[in-house]
Amino acid sequence: MSQFVVYGRRQVLAPLRAEFSVLLQDVAVAVLGLPPDKRFHRFVLMDAEDFPTPPHRSERYTIVEVMMFSGRTVATKKAFYAELFAGVEARLGIAPNDLEIHILETPRHDWGIRGKAGDDLALAYEIER
Repeated sequence: MSQFVVYGRRQVLAPLRAEFSVLLQDVAVAVLGLPPDKRFHRFVLMDAEDFPTPPHRSERYTIVEVMMFSGRTVATKKAFYAELFAGVEARLGIAPNDLEIHILETPRHDWGIRGKAGDDLALAYEIER
């Protein structure tokens, strides 16, 4: 299970939402092993005054938060970062300097999904990659 939240400035992110979602899903399936039909993406679009740009970043500054079951290796997470940095630059025109990715992992028992604790769910995909 993974949830993705993308934060950015409204004028930059709004026209990119659909392609950003496709890109996130492509990378999550290829690298994290998520099923293609499991897409849990949210976009938080903010005005400039609500989303200040840190020094040495542009108005295209974007944050991606990934919440997922714990268990993936450091190598898998680094591969995810690399693929997402490359794809966001090539497909969306956001430079790596303007993208921050944060993975927050929690044990399966800390998730409630479809009326059950996450560790009581039978998954059709592998987490330990």
